[in-house]
Order: sequence, then structure tokens, then C-alpha cells
Amino acid sequence: MAGHVTVPEEMDAWVVARPGPIASGPLERVRLPVPRPGPGEVLVEVEACAVCRTDLHLAEGDLPPRRPRTVPGHEVVGRVAARGPDTVRLAAGERVGVAWLRSTCGRCRHCLRGAENLCPYSAYTGWDADGGYARYLTVPEDYAYRLPGDGAAEKLAPLLCAGIIGYRALLRSELPRGGRLGVYGFGASAHLTAQIAIAQGATVHVLTRSAKARELALELGAASAGGAADAPPEPLDAAILFAPAGELVPVALEALDRGGTLAVAGIHLSDVPVLDYRRHLFQERTLRSVTANTRADGRAFLEIAAACPPKVTTVPYPFGAADRALADLAADRVEGAAVLRM
Repeated sequence: MAGHVTVPEEMDAWVVARPGPIASGPLERVRLPVPRPGPGEVLVEVEACAVCRTDLHLAEGDLPPRRPRTVPGHEVVGRVAARGPDTVRLAAGERVGVAWLRSTCGRCRHCLRGAENLCPYSAYTGWDADGGYARYLTVPEDYAYRLPGDGAAEKLAPLLCAGIIGYRALLRSELPRGGRLGVYGFGASAHLTAQIAIAQGATVHVLTRSAKARELALELGAASAGGAADAPPEPLDAAILFAPAGELVPVALEALDRGGTLAVAGIHLSDVPVLDYRRHLFQERTLRSVTANTRADGRAFLEIAAACPPKVTTVPYPFGAADRALADLAADRVEGAAVLRM
């Protein structure tokens, strides 16, 4: 391996052994060989990995596994430990972030028009390839983000998915400058996205079932914070649904002003009830999904976060407590973002 540094032969990792309810123990701690980077790939020694609701969907089987015994995790901060053949961009020892989007074909009509997030041949960290619930992982160097060398890994990790996908959802919501944004659900992604919107001059109303999350929303500058099914205090120009609750789609649509847009940010959503055309969609209201992100989204968001750092609220867990972190996430016991620290 070019740029080789000494790494162990084996590592600790967590795998999704038996997808099912989190109480059934779908995660299993194991010993695995340390992966070797292939052409154009780097080996990353993990410093921290944030815990995403997508990891929970994978563990519980809402997101069908694409390979057996996958190591989840796609909000990774670490350092390049070794380089595979034909790597030219990253050097050993560099601080990098590894996110959800792992590779795309670069040749299909979607990639060629700048929509690589829609590439039918795309692959994802912690789903198609082993992720960051491990001491090491590999990533194509073109899909790794350079990160500040002196930032706290625990605070940087949630930016790699919660931050990036929230930023993409904000773009998809087409919030006008100085507009009124509704945020449904207030976990890791929402608490970062709300801060970006507020910094850009938006009025943000948070709707979530968690009393502690409502308190955090007000501390971070939200204009109001109510229950998930409550009506906001004024009509919304745009809304983002972060909660994986399909029953909130008509609630959010009805809260929109004429011409407003609802962006659904999750990769998984429970069934959406029947919509009433006049109440929920008429007057040119728009309902949109959000599918992954492009690398351009990632770079743009990280630049914004560097220029105007959001307050990243985290709950740290030791590496050996990954199963407990997912259980806490499932039970809404996490305020902000859960992060595994190595």
C-alpha cells in the first residue's frame, strides 16, 4: 500500500447481525480484519462516528440490508492511516470526514447533469460497504471531505450527515429569503438545519413531540416550539419533515401558506395518510422528497459551517455502547446527536 503506516491486523467492530426491533439486539460486537484500501481508496482510522436514524432503520430492517453483517455508520471523522494504489489527493495523517454517499458512476444522465445523488449505481457507507462503527474503514478518496485538523471530532461528526442532508433538505424546501420555516421533528439534523436557516434570516417554528427538544429549539433561536401535530403560529413559506412519521405529511402541508413547499428529509417514512387535494395541495403547495446529497452539497455546507459554526449538541457514547446509543435514539432519549467516541 502506498503511503503505508503500521496498522493492526484486526479491529473491533459492530455489525447488523439480525435485523429486527432494537430490543431484540440486532447489533453484535465482533472482531474483523482491518480492511485494505483498493485503488483510489484510503484507509481511515476512526476518531468518532455519529449515530444516525438511518443506522437505526438498517438495524431494525426498515432499510433492507444490501449485504450480510454490515458495519453501519456514515458520519465518520478520522485520519488517513494508509493509501491504496493510485491515490493522489489525500496524504497519510490528514483529517477527513466520511459521509453517506460513497461512490457514483460518474457517467449516467443524472451524474452528468450534477444530480449524482440520483445515480442508480450509487453506493453508500454503512449500507453497501462497511462503515464507521469500527476502528477503521476504507473510502474512495474522491468521496472523503477534508476537515480541520484541530476541531473536536465529536462535534464534527454530526456535520457529515445530519448537517449535510439537512442542508440539502433546506435547499429542496425553497425557503424564500427572510421566510417562515416549519421544522417537524428536532433531532440531530433538524437542530443543525434550524440554526443555518436562522443565520440566513429565516423565522423558524419547531414542531416536535419531545419537550426537551422544544426547549433546545428555543435556546437555539426558534421563534416558537410546539407539539408535532400543533399548528404553527403563522402560515409557513416552507417546511421540512425530519421525523419519519408519514402521518405528519398532511399536518405540515396544511400549515403551508399558498405556494409553500414541504421537503421530506428521511430515507424512510411510515405510510402517508390519504391527502385531501383542496386542504393539503391546492394553491400550488408542493410536496418533495430528499434523496441523499451530492458532494457539492457537502462541500457547500461544510464551508457554511466553517464560516458560521452551528452549536452542535451531542451525547457521547463509548465505542462499546453502540447498541445502547441506537436504543436511546429509538426511544427519543437523545438530545441533539449521539456520537460514538473511539
